Amino acid sequence: MEDTLAQHSQQHFLSAVRDSSHFLFSSFSHTHRRFDELFRKLIDVSEESMSEMFTHTYGRRYTQNAHIITQLFTDLRRYYTGGRVSLAEVLDDFWAGLLECVFSLLNPQYELSDDYLECVRKHSEQLLPFGDRPLKLHTQVSRAFTAARALVQALAAGREIVSKATQLRAGPECVRALMRQWFCPLCRGLPSLKPCHSLCLNIMKGCLANQADLNSEWNSFIDALTVVVEKLGGPFNFELAADAIAVTVSEGIMNMQENSISISAKVFQGCGIPRPVPGRNKRSAAERDAKPKFRSFRTEEKPSSGSGTDLDQLVQELQARLKPMRGFWLALPHTICSDEHTAADVTNEEQCWNGQTRGRYLPAVTADGLLNQLNNPELELDVSRPDTRTRQLMMELRAAIHTLRLAQHGRDTHFTDGELEPGSGSGGGASERFSDDWPGYTSFSSPRNTPVDKPLRPHGRPRPNDWLRPQDTPTNKKKIWLNGRSQSDALRPSPALPLMFCFTLCLCL
Repeated sequence: MEDTLAQHSQQHFLSAVRDSSHFLFSSFSHTHRRFDELFRKLIDVSEESMSEMFTHTYGRRYTQNAHIITQLFTDLRRYYTGGRVSLAEVLDDFWAGLLECVFSLLNPQYELSDDYLECVRKHSEQLLPFGDRPLKLHTQVSRAFTAARALVQALAAGREIVSKATQLRAGPECVRALMRQWFCPLCRGLPSLKPCHSLCLNIMKGCLANQADLNSEWNSFIDALTVVVEKLGGPFNFELAADAIAVTVSEGIMNMQENSISISAKVFQGCGIPRPVPGRNKRSAAERDAKPKFRSFRTEEKPSSGSGTDLDQLVQELQARLKPMRGFWLALPHTICSDEHTAADVTNEEQCWNGQTRGRYLPAVTADGLLNQLNNPELELDVSRPDTRTRQLMMELRAAIHTLRLAQHGRDTHFTDGELEPGSGSGGGASERFSDDWPGYTSFSSPRNTPVDKPLRPHGRPRPNDWLRPQDTPTNKKKIWLNGRSQSDALRPSPALPLMFCFTLCLCL
């Protein structure tokens, strides 16, 4: 009978833990699925709308080079789904490929070999063919995709952590205490007498001591998750970033076309004039006018995800779900003991089972956590051996927190230290400091690159004095050094003066 009652006690306890934590598990599972579906949908819609509008705008010129756009979205999907992909490198490769494509289209009268196009690519940082559009696109995409991936991964991690933390096994001391509070009244002929609320709290705090130790990391995890969700609903808006890809790329192409003459001249100066296409050395005016012309999107042509306010609704829903999650593991004993089927009401202090008989429960309620169970009058626990699984869950929470905190600043875990500065494929370097406003069409810090009007040399080599400012040339450096020496000599006493003074003093003596 005692074994049967112990088994019933354990089953009832584990069922109460699962029921109390069901809100957590279902919230993480539900929001993870919905956010993941929405983000994948927005990527698909962005690619489809971009392909449709580029086909309408550029026609055959786009369809022949559509692989550049296809590869971009393939890499973006790989990044979002957890692939070890650098967004900076993805965007650099995209702009570099687009530069080769557009340059070839703007100069169809020349034979452009792979080596020549490689030379064009090397000079992209000086040319800035697409203006500041690569910088804008990197800022939009990196912030939104990093936050989206971190959010989805964190929701999945939260779901798994809750599942592991609630799949516990009650130890023998816990089972005996549970059986004593629920079934001892039955043996005393008081089957309707429920355990006192404070007695229940002490037993539950002892049985759930390891879960209580998760509280600090858990709260930090919820706080970091809340910040990322707020960012996704504001400056890191994924829907706006996905919509802006086509527009930003189109504006970059327009910038290159508008400056095609100066860009081509600088390329020819640095890489040499390529060989003309046979039979096209002498072109008529009509042929020259047939040079491909690009145009920007009209307002009604700009892409739209068609998802309305789905992202805003999901953000608001998740924010509402996250608020009651803070302090969950500390509140779990109170939640279980507040169930009328588990313990007596907190106001009923006299008509309850105090562990020995009917009456008030006198011992104080123990504090939370494993170490504090030394003072628990209901259980004797070995506090010198922390639970290994609990420590593992803490490490998982800390890893998720680290990823979320980096995502709050648009930074990725895998490439925080070694990621290249973005924009090398187009000449636009990006700063790590982002404003809190949506950056789609706002001003940005100027790219830290070589000025456009720098003369180019073949194979990317600058002229000897290209990288020296006028005041840093050897002649000027010599002048500065001479001037500096003459000024310092005028202020500093000569080393010979003390010797002359001593010699004069000796003669006088």
